[in-house]
Amino acid sequence: MPVTLATWNINSIRLRETLVKRLLTEEAPDILCLQECKSPVEKMPLETFRGLGYGHVVARGQKGYNGVAILSKLPVEDAGDLDFAGLGHARHVAARLESGVTIHNFYVPAGGDIPDRAVNEKFGQKLDYVREMRDFFRENRPERAILVGDLNIAPREDDVWSHKQLLKVVSHTPIEVEHLAEAQEAGGWVDVTRADIPEGKLYSWWSYRARDWDAADKGRRLDHVWASPDIALAAHGSRILRAARGWDQPSDHAPVFACFDL
Repeated sequence: MPVTLATWNINSIRLRETLVKRLLTEEAPDILCLQECKSPVEKMPLETFRGLGYGHVVARGQKGYNGVAILSKLPVEDAGDLDFAGLGHARHVAARLESGVTIHNFYVPAGGDIPDRAVNEKFGQKLDYVREMRDFFRENRPERAILVGDLNIAPREDDVWSHKQLLKVVSHTPIEVEHLAEAQEAGGWVDVTRADIPEGKLYSWWSYRARDWDAADKGRRLDHVWASPDIALAAHGSRILRAARGWDQPSDHAPVFACFDL
């Protein structure tokens, strides 16, 4: 059965409820994974989404920060959550489809502005978080699993507008890229987006600071879709809905899509 999945850092599910409704109406993915919901679960507008056919929800939230949610047309069961680096944040939730496929939805810490853990605690937390992802997947090798979310790291040189200029900018520093590669390798994860779109510049995030983000096009690919090796070949149709970055009062991220023949 073909399943279309999307991942999107929405930057406040309540503030951008209308944008989520638009995506669900116009694009109609079977599953939408949201990050940075910035709301307790009980205050998320879930009834609105249920009214659009997304009657199955697995979510973790907290007031004003973080928060992850999985909205699904298909039946799913809650498969728990993980608290890497002991932050006590709502940064992960998992859901299991009736087919046995588990979907992991992650929101990795952004890491602050200074790429030095000695002077920036947030950067250290980010590195610790990704390292603990690595350790978990080494001990719990994923099978029939999909990992999505805002991983807040652009790993490849063509995942950023300027590799040279961003080498010392948080999200593309060598140590972050190395940590993410180790986490990916530990689980045997396949980068589905790049398997489908192997060449060329590709972005899912554009800063709010750019007056004309579209013309400047100084983007980064921070949002990812990975699959365990046993189902990676079932993935196809990857795309980034760049147009959503230009919607009214947008998130600074664009949704990333992939299809899976499950």
